[in-house]
Amino acid sequence: MYKNSNSTTPPKGFDQEQGWNRNTDLCMNVKTFLRSDRITQIGKDYQGVLTRDEEDHYRFIEILPPAAQKRNPRVYNCELFTISLRDDGSLRMNVKPIKSGPDFSVDGFALRMSDEIRHALQGLVGEVR
Repeated sequence: MYKNSNSTTPPKGFDQEQGWNRNTDLCMNVKTFLRSDRITQIGKDYQGVLTRDEEDHYRFIEILPPAAQKRNPRVYNCELFTISLRDDGSLRMNVKPIKSGPDFSVDGFALRMSDEIRHALQGLVGEVR
């Protein structure tokens, strides 16, 4: 957004076929209401609404950016694995690093893993038979 514009050149990306109408207001004063900065920064784009009243006063109000949606949010987190919800609605299981040591037992690990999987799936997809 330009505070004082006295240029007649269109902004980058100007495309006559997209229906842009060029308009230049020379020596205009813009009152800004910004959330992210105290004053407008050079070269920074702001999302907002620009209004003009009957007395040619301009006001720009910055709007909040859309909330970032977390990609593949976790829907289950336990000791041995996590389950994430993918964009297509499917579930994805991610196994955490296996901590093997002198007391590690493959059979014990497999039994704990199967118990946790059954517990997770009962809550996420319904009754497991």
